[in-house]
Amino acid sequence: MPKSRFLIALGSNQRHIHYGLPHAVLTAAIAALEADAATTVLSQSSIVSSRPIGPSNRRYANAAILIETRHDPISLLSMLKSIESTFGPRRGERWSRRVLDLDIILWSKGYFSSRNPALIIPHVEMQHRPFVLRPAAEITPDWSDPVTGLTIRQLAYRIGQT
Repeated sequence: MPKSRFLIALGSNQRHIHYGLPHAVLTAAIAALEADAATTVLSQSSIVSSRPIGPSNRRYANAAILIETRHDPISLLSMLKSIESTFGPRRGERWSRRVLDLDIILWSKGYFSSRNPALIIPHVEMQHRPFVLRPAAEITPDWSDPVTGLTIRQLAYRIGQT
């Protein structure tokens, strides 16, 4: 399969027994992605702190990376979920604390939707999440959302994150 690019959002709000605090978890997760022979990390945002959504009381460490890969969206999602599981299981309810969360946000080929509701590209909540748009605007400010036609920079500006 030819290479394509993906924007990936990373988040953590729980300490890992080996890697330590959430900031270090994200650094380790990026290294795990770089270890995949079919994937190259092209750029990485700074790691930012954000308030939690939902029941968690812990602040999140968030970042974004731009990758180039031979994976299609389904195999990339499978790889991301595999990496997440090596960092520890998710416990509790939706939006609760977690060691690692990896989400596909955008794809260079535009739209993707599968029967699995966990995989819709662009990510359905992207334009409402400052903790995604702020880091993404650092590395892909001119990438356009195929739904709105707005760039990441414009979406971040609209929610006050630039």
